[in-house]
Amino acid sequence: MKIKKFSGLAFVFLTVGCSMLMAQHGEEKGGGGHVGGGFVPSHGPTAHPQAAPAARSKEGEADHANDKRFADAQGHPEAPHVHDNGKWVGHDTGKNDPHYHLDHPWEHGHFPGPIGAGHVWRLSGGGPERFGFGGFFFSVAPYDVAFCNGWDWNSDDIVIYDDPDHIGWYLAYNVRLGVYVHVQYL
Repeated sequence: MKIKKFSGLAFVFLTVGCSMLMAQHGEEKGGGGHVGGGFVPSHGPTAHPQAAPAARSKEGEADHANDKRFADAQGHPEAPHVHDNGKWVGHDTGKNDPHYHLDHPWEHGHFPGPIGAGHVWRLSGGGPERFGFGGFFFSVAPYDVAFCNGWDWNSDDIVIYDDPDHIGWYLAYNVRLGVYVHVQYL
């Protein structure tokens, strides 16, 4: 008799628990997905098919926070980010975006270390102007500096991806925050 009661209770708890987890998982995906929290995208963004926006004056660059919104769901950052379903939000300006133009792309060479989802790097100091990991150094694009507020430059994990649209740039994805910025290898 005790075994039947235990089996019945175990079945009820498992059924209720699984139902709750499935409902919770469905809510997360339906709301645009979570951002950050350890998720690592399996690949970088795809090349954007449209042309870049018209060039802007230098005066407008300092005020970029007001010209584009990235928080596409409640609780998402106001910065370029990646959903837990792999959707890259904000990488949509196309080739030749004037914010990411370099007169001398790859002037310091190509990053010789491994990139992509299988290669998580731990930041080891610095800041947006110059940061490092594993003996390699990068700099955040001036236009993206505001998007790396909250990064822990001494211990956050990042993943480097190729940027398919902007020659000379990589994308540094912060695993903890789920946001990314354009970076140049130094």
